[in-house]
Amino acid sequence: METYVKLKCHPFVDAVAALRFENCFNPYIDRCKVHDVPDAPHRRAAMLSALIEKATLAPVDAIWIGRDLGYRGGRRTGLALTDDVHMLRHGQRWDVPLEKPTKGDAVAERTASVIWDVLDLIEDRVFLWNVFPLHPHEAGDPFTNRTHNARERRAGQELLSVLVDLLKPRRVVAIGNNAAQAAERLDLSKVPVIKVRHPSYGGQADFLREIAILYKLPRKQPALF
Repeated sequence: METYVKLKCHPFVDAVAALRFENCFNPYIDRCKVHDVPDAPHRRAAMLSALIEKATLAPVDAIWIGRDLGYRGGRRTGLALTDDVHMLRHGQRWDVPLEKPTKGDAVAERTASVIWDVLDLIEDRVFLWNVFPLHPHEAGDPFTNRTHNARERRAGQELLSVLVDLLKPRRVVAIGNNAAQAAERLDLSKVPVIKVRHPSYGGQADFLREIAILYKLPRKQPALF
């Protein structure tokens, strides 16, 4: 893993890029020697900065928050709940050009696939984020996923609070228990937190049903049922 000098980005992205924890990959400053193109950290930081800028221009319906970046998804793209396969759709949703930061064929992530199947049916402005915005992995094995620890969670919660103040969403949709617990620890008295089931570990049907109800989606949509 190599570390790069940060580009001039949105201050929020600078704050995320400044996070350093043991056994964590920061996609906005670190480069994976196996999968990344030479300027991958710069590309990921620039893309996130552009998305933040666009999201601040008009009201956001919701911030959807997951747990942390996964090695098949956000570690590669730098985008929460988004894998290689859905990266361009993420950019199109915000009218922001995105440039693939990795080499080779696109890698799919199951959770990202479920998230984007339903997002494609929603027109509301939804911003995707995680409780912990880096990729935590097992010691000595960067291509694994682990749950972030308490210290990492506290750092992520501080940034989540800043993001909520910045984007002023109408609501926060917490995907899974970890996300819900983190959101509930924040002082979000003016922003309702709505918990939905995480789509992994047998929760896909519940997640899709709860999102369909929340966004009043037609039940006949093939992507949902």
